[in-house]
Amino acid sequence: MDLHQDFQNSRFFHQARIERRAADELIGLSAGLIADGTVNQREAEFLKTWIETNFIHFDDPVVNIIYRRLADMLSDGILQPEESIELVELLHKFTGPTLSTDKPFVAPSTLPYCNPAPELVLIGRCFMFTGTMAFGPRKDCEALITERGGLIGGTVSKKVNYLVVGSIGNDQWLHSTYGTKIKKAVAIRESGAPLSIISEQHWQKHIFG
Repeated sequence: MDLHQDFQNSRFFHQARIERRAADELIGLSAGLIADGTVNQREAEFLKTWIETNFIHFDDPVVNIIYRRLADMLSDGILQPEESIELVELLHKFTGPTLSTDKPFVAPSTLPYCNPAPELVLIGRCFMFTGTMAFGPRKDCEALITERGGLIGGTVSKKVNYLVVGSIGNDQWLHSTYGTKIKKAVAIRESGAPLSIISEQHWQKHIFG
């Protein structure tokens, strides 16, 4: 135990790097747990304890989504069959298809998306795009919004109404630049602000019908 925080105060300590490593491990651990299509009581309890041990401060809003639901499932000491099914779906959304493909780009995690997806209003509403859009360059996506009376935000804030996540994402979306935007948007949404996180597919469906 580092009672005097000598290690933390040294040049070898880098909290962000430790958190990234823990998140990488959580992605791998989650993928391993759901590899057989189910999560049992012992595995769920192990996952809960692992998160508590490795994410001490719980300041990652995306990981918090998993932890809060997991803690609720185990609050009565029993993982019910329907809860096990829900947990598998939740972890699938978190890990995405990243471990079963050699492609350089894959679909990003769907965990942060609003469910159900909201109705989109364009006129007077503020949009932001993040990740790589299958439609094309981000400036072209933004033009589709402004041409229809919408606004484009500069940074993720409470003024943003919709954050659109591109369909082509890096498999380490959680730690990429646009992953940081998603994490900030989740935190803002969790605070009660009317910010919706939606997929490019949902956005395109509204734009093009």
